[in-house]
Amino acid sequence: MDMKISFELSDRDLEYFRSALKQSRNAVRFAEESEIIEALRDVLADIQSNDPLPDFVARRIPKIESMLQMLADDEWQLPKSDRERLLAMFIYFADPEDILPDDIPVIGYLDDVIVIELIMRELRHVREAYDDFCQFRQTFDDKHGDSIDRAVRRDRIDRRRQQLHQRMKRRSANRRNVGLW
Repeated sequence: MDMKISFELSDRDLEYFRSALKQSRNAVRFAEESEIIEALRDVLADIQSNDPLPDFVARRIPKIESMLQMLADDEWQLPKSDRERLLAMFIYFADPEDILPDDIPVIGYLDDVIVIELIMRELRHVREAYDDFCQFRQTFDDKHGDSIDRAVRRDRIDRRRQQLHQRMKRRSANRRNVGLW
């Protein structure tokens, strides 16, 4: 039998997460992106080997992996501010001694899950634009295969990426006042 627990985070509650993410974002400036990604992958491998992994954590793993994919996609060229947000989330998630230490059974990842959900909500328009980009690229490649000139492909992919970056900026601009940052 599943049980749903929901709660509301007040502005004061969110301030704890803002503060923790600010520390993580400051750490991004002094760390190599590749080191952050490697540490996150190590943590993901470690927690996925835990038995049993709480379902509320397991359901977020694909979200983290899709964010990793977006970050690593050279054709997408994720804007710097969004890269920093994701890297800050990755640093926070990979830190075993965050607000709730990760080694506390069952609830140790609760704060990490809250941060993931907050960042995912804040980057909703970025994720939607990236999904549209991947779909466009896949459809384009399926249609043209290797028969199209690489420069033409690059130009069309770049044009679509620029359109989607503009769209996500417009849509995200309305949410800036209520975000974590």
